[in-house]
Amino acid sequence: MSGVFAGFTVIFVVIAIGYILGRTRVLGEHGEFVLGRLVFFVATPALLFDTLATADLATVFSPTLAVAAATAFAVGGVYMAIALGWLRRPLPESTIGALAASYVNSANLGIPISVFVLGDASFVAPLLLFQIVVYSPIALTALDLATTRKGTSIRDTLITPFLNPIVVAGIAGLVVAIAGWTLPESLIQPFRIIGGASVPGALLAFGLSLYGVRVLQRGVSPRREIALASVLKILVQPVLAYLMARFLLGLDGHDLFAVVVVSALPTAQNVFVYASRYQRGTVLARDTALVTTLASIPAIALVAWALA
Repeated sequence: MSGVFAGFTVIFVVIAIGYILGRTRVLGEHGEFVLGRLVFFVATPALLFDTLATADLATVFSPTLAVAAATAFAVGGVYMAIALGWLRRPLPESTIGALAASYVNSANLGIPISVFVLGDASFVAPLLLFQIVVYSPIALTALDLATTRKGTSIRDTLITPFLNPIVVAGIAGLVVAIAGWTLPESLIQPFRIIGGASVPGALLAFGLSLYGVRVLQRGVSPRREIALASVLKILVQPVLAYLMARFLLGLDGHDLFAVVVVSALPTAQNVFVYASRYQRGTVLARDTALVTTLASIPAIALVAWALA
């Protein structure tokens, strides 16, 4: 159980440092904006390329991958249906909300939790690669197309996904892995160094965004959307993961425990970075990430007590 709290302690300390930077204005008036763009356009693509280019694809195609994909699409689809059909939210905000409800914090929290709680970081690798290779490109393409000007040509629509640095980096890294190429250390090391700024950069940007605002503020924060996304993320997704892993894939023991723990991780800070990039649903992404991060502590502890 101590592993759960150790993993979350790391996250909260870095977020707190970001908050202090915002409070003291060390990074200036536009620090959050600049840091967010640095993470989106430079650090995260470098991290994704390094991760995929050096990945062992044999560890990717596992039951965890099937569960991660099925539950993410199911939960994201439920949110989209409710947001568009009942709450009447615009497509960009609905897309951000769907990500907030289903995009798991697989890197900056998933890796520490996998190490401390599950004893092996490889449990989170399939989820990480699924979100990089499949889920992010789909969501970012939807955001690109939903926020472009009317009258966009068919050509522009087709090439839009390939202008996104995260999508391009993911595809390039996957090509290297599938081809079996081993890049020289002098070539991969710059990506590794720059990519190392992605996780702390996203957390610092998240902390910066918390200064001067009230989380769940009435009239500003979309509370219905946040509640919906949080319930789907912390309650529905882990339950779906358990049912699928236990009764469809026949998993039990530590493998079942690992799948459920990974699915119970909170919303990734990447969602806030994406929202900031497109300037749509930023409050929804920020508040949902904070609510699910707090709620996931007892949720993962409960899973550990019940299944470990």
